[in-house]
Amino acid sequence: MTGARTLAQVYRRFGEVEAAGTSPLYGRVAVALSGSPEALRAVEAVPARRRHPALVLAALHDLALAGRAPELAAAWAAGDGDAAAGAAIDTLLRMTDTVAATAARRRTQTLETARCAVLYPAVAEAVRRAGADAVGLIAVGSPAGLDLHLDGVGITYGDGRSLGDPSSRVQLSSSVVGKRPVPMRAVPEVVARIGVDPDPVDVTDPDDARWLRACLPPDAPERRAALDAALALAATAPPLLLRGDAVAVLRDAVARVPADALPVVTTAWVLSGHPLESRLRFLQRLDDAAAGRAVAWVSVEGVGVAPAVPTLGDRRASGHSTIGVAVLDGPALRVEAIGRCWSRGRVLSWLADS
Repeated sequence: MTGARTLAQVYRRFGEVEAAGTSPLYGRVAVALSGSPEALRAVEAVPARRRHPALVLAALHDLALAGRAPELAAAWAAGDGDAAAGAAIDTLLRMTDTVAATAARRRTQTLETARCAVLYPAVAEAVRRAGADAVGLIAVGSPAGLDLHLDGVGITYGDGRSLGDPSSRVQLSSSVVGKRPVPMRAVPEVVARIGVDPDPVDVTDPDDARWLRACLPPDAPERRAALDAALALAATAPPLLLRGDAVAVLRDAVARVPADALPVVTTAWVLSGHPLESRLRFLQRLDDAAAGRAVAWVSVEGVGVAPAVPTLGDRRASGHSTIGVAVLDGPALRVEAIGRCWSRGRVLSWLADS
């Protein structure tokens, strides 16, 4: 995305292909941006690695939600693609520096709560293996820490069974394939919720919460409602957010879990963004943090991404993820693959004996 021509192609492809099935409004705006030389020059004010359409559109959406781009907000609210395209270009040209600063400072975020359909039974399995009565959750690479409230969501599986809180505003569903049912084992009391991320997002901060909403397309009301429910749940017990790389702060995070609780470190679709050397250092820090106490690790990553997690003979880049569990309470790290999942937990196959 270094030249205007390449940038135009990227935005057009995003509008015509990537956003086509999820957000017609974003698709229309992205195509309009791709055809405007003035808009593309404005996008070039954004640092080169931050010019992705999803991030620039989120920065524009943030201005609309903040009341600083009323015409754009009105067009999006009306679902008027042509009006939104014109207002987006006008806003980008008028507020280029603001858009560039936001895109340089922020990252697009996903709704982390959806991971809980997989994380809940995996955490419960780790707790069972450790024989613990209380747990401290440590989510690595979870900027807002929304998946740290997995005990407060309701999850319904395809076989009709459920876990968590059936009265929760946050309700998830997951299909189950294979011969083994997901164990209906409850997560015990959660006494600590700690998020570790280089750029944490505080759900109790109005600007940060608005940014999470800005990362969703304006024509995705169901996703907006799900996010609002997740934010409300997280606000009932805001997590402790530690800024930094997991390798640097993992020991501190584990130390903040009370001695009578089991620290459970979760990595869900985060290790793939790090080179193998960093992933191996993470395992070493995990082992260091377990000196003197039991620590559990729950991993949900693509096949072969998480070191030490068995691949079960599956091929890399096979389209699904492996669920791994380890309890570090001795000289050797032993990780077992307890399941597979697809579509970020929307489909789950349980493999472990229950």
